[in-house]
Amino acid sequence: MWKLTGFADEIDPELDRQIETLQAEQMRHLELRGVWNTNVVRLNDEQIARIEQTLNAQGIAVSAIASPIGKIGIQDDFTPHLADFHRALDLARRLNAPFVRIFSFFIPDGNDPATHREAVLDRLAQLVRAADGTGVTLLHENEKGIYGDTPARCHDLLTAIDSPILRAAWDPANFVQVAGAAARPHDDGFDLLRPFIAYVHVKDAKSGGGCVTPAGEGDGQLRETIAALHADGFDGFFSLEPHLADAGPFSGFSGPVLFQTAAQAFKGLLDERAIAWT
Repeated sequence: MWKLTGFADEIDPELDRQIETLQAEQMRHLELRGVWNTNVVRLNDEQIARIEQTLNAQGIAVSAIASPIGKIGIQDDFTPHLADFHRALDLARRLNAPFVRIFSFFIPDGNDPATHREAVLDRLAQLVRAADGTGVTLLHENEKGIYGDTPARCHDLLTAIDSPILRAAWDPANFVQVAGAAARPHDDGFDLLRPFIAYVHVKDAKSGGGCVTPAGEGDGQLRETIAALHADGFDGFFSLEPHLADAGPFSGFSGPVLFQTAAQAFKGLLDERAIAWT
């Protein structure tokens, strides 16, 4: 059965408020990116213990650690970033999260991404080696400005690394924003990346300006993607990342009302095909 989760820090900085809205939408998972205006890899052990205790008491599980790993320039110092990655892995194990989200590094403006390919692959290979044996799967999210921003370059890095530890998080809105007026994420990239897709971000956007919308109201071809995943038996997480009030390079925000708007829009798409979710 498909599982609905979401970036709970899009609801509110406070954990209790996050949980209140998730429960109002009958959601039993969250993707942990931040609490108390603090990024997940900067939360201290006392804060993590509080989160763990609260989530366990409320019957909510963590679907993924939404880390910022890979959201630095490809020419930036990697050593402190690698330390943050080990922290993300530790948190995934502690909170029983099966996934850690990562990115493939910002490419300098005006540079041909191909000139940085080997450096990107070297860093991703280091992340995969560090995760080996932990039981955690890494999810590469396609993102604007990084090496893996198009279906072709996502496919390139996933096939080059060629490890079951590294899979894809499909984000249709990000593909739309990269492609602009020519956006057709499902038509242009789904079949290419389907063997790697282990997780889906529920976010839509209008072509051209890239304005973020609730699921099904943009050009991200969510209906087509849902139909294809349902037809081939996909069984995994769909993570609400609405960005309906604010969208920045490192996080977004919706607030409780717009988060619920986003949840209900996606549930409406599932209802169209009579798809059950939990």
